[in-house]
Amino acid sequence: MKNSFQASKNIFNLVGDNTLVQIDEVVKGFKGSYYAKWEAANPDHSNKDKIALFIIEEAERKGLLQNDIVIIKTTFSNTGFSLAMVPLIKGYECILAVSSKSSKDKINMLRTLGANVYVYPANIKANDPRSSYQVDNRAHKKTAKSVYFNQYFNKFNPLAHYQTTGPEIWKQTNGELTHLVTFSGTGGTISGCDLFLKEQNPVIKIIGVDAYGSVLNKYDEIQELDVNEIYPYRIDGLGKKYDSKRYIF
Repeated sequence: MKNSFQASKNIFNLVGDNTLVQIDEVVKGFKGSYYAKWEAANPDHSNKDKIALFIIEEAERKGLLQNDIVIIKTTFSNTGFSLAMVPLIKGYECILAVSSKSSKDKINMLRTLGANVYVYPANIKANDPRSSYQVDNRAHKKTAKSVYFNQYFNKFNPLAHYQTTGPEIWKQTNGELTHLVTFSGTGGTISGCDLFLKEQNPVIKIIGVDAYGSVLNKYDEIQELDVNEIYPYRIDGLGKKYDSKRYIF
């Protein structure tokens, strides 16, 4: 007998369309109304589920992914969880290079999700053979059938947020949004939301948050990469320490 339970048929149906939560206590005395977008409601507790699912399904549509293809990715934060979860469900093998800044719990969780995890030292130069870029480069060369999941140079990263997060925010604020504040790492979230929201209302202000020791803020101001401004920082997923040119699909 067919039951009448209400349930999602696929965990991917739970990705996106996350609610806003009104903020009161920490903004007492401030003018205006403040809201946080509760992206922790995604299956892996961040908006990175959107880009992992979007990019992998775009690659499938283009015929770039088949069951024997290995997905390789450097991860500094929550993207690793998303990129472990989606291939696990879809049946792909996944190799992740993870910063030593990551907690043991995070690394163990990635392995529990089926990913092959390599841990690299956090505060080293990009050309160091132990760096994330060198680790995943070697893994990519050693693995005959593999693709590199490149957030930095993959146009589908901002496009995922252009098609999901931006429209969600616009709809949930009834088009009355005046400012959006978000941090930048790869830049996908902020640039995808920026593009969509300013198409709806060009006077909306987009405010990016950077980490001390990251190059993004100064580069935005003077359009030059100042390596003297780079310092170690311990915030996962926020900021950028150096330039990188990577594989894209």
